[in-house]
Amino acid sequence: MSLVRILFYFLSFIAIASALYAAASKNLVRSIFVFFVTLFALAGLYVLALADFVAVTQVVIYVGGILVLILFAFMLSGKETLNVIQQPNSKLFSVKKLPAILLASLFFIVLLNVVLKADVDNLSWVKDSVNLKNEITPNAIMIDNIGVNLMTRYLLPFEAISILLLMALVGAAHLSRKQVKA
Repeated sequence: MSLVRILFYFLSFIAIASALYAAASKNLVRSIFVFFVTLFALAGLYVLALADFVAVTQVVIYVGGILVLILFAFMLSGKETLNVIQQPNSKLFSVKKLPAILLASLFFIVLLNVVLKADVDNLSWVKDSVNLKNEITPNAIMIDNIGVNLMTRYLLPFEAISILLLMALVGAAHLSRKQVKA
C-alpha cells in the first residue's frame, strides 16, 4: 500500500469521524471546533487530488470565513437561546423527527445503490482518458489560469458572491444582537 493511499484513508477517516461527531454532539462549542477539523481534513483530501487551488480556497473561504461567522453568531447569541438549543431531547425517534429520518434513509438508500451499481473501473470516459493519456499534471499554469479568469472573465460573479457573504454577515450580526428595552 502506497503512502498516498494511507494518507487518503487517514484523512477520509478524520473527515468522516469528525463530521459525525459534529452532527451528533450536544455541545455546540465542541461541534464548531470539530467542524473546523472536518474542513481541514477535506482540504487535505483536495491536496491529495492535486486540486491545490480548491484546497486553499477551502481553507480561506470555509475555515477563514464561514466558520468564523458561525463562531461570532454563537458568541453573540443570548444565553436563553443557547439554553433552548442545548436542551436534551430524551426521545431518539419522535413524530417531529419522522420527515428528517425518512429523508435521510432515502438518501442513504440512493447513495448505497449508486455505490453498489457503479463499476468505476469500467467507465468508458475513464478508459478513453487513460488511452489518450489525458492526465492532469500539477503545474503553475493551471493556477495562473484560474487567477486570471477569476479577475477578468468572472469578476462580476466573484464580487456578487462577496457582497452576498457581506449581507449574510450583517444579517447574522443583526439577528444575534440583543434587543435593548427602553
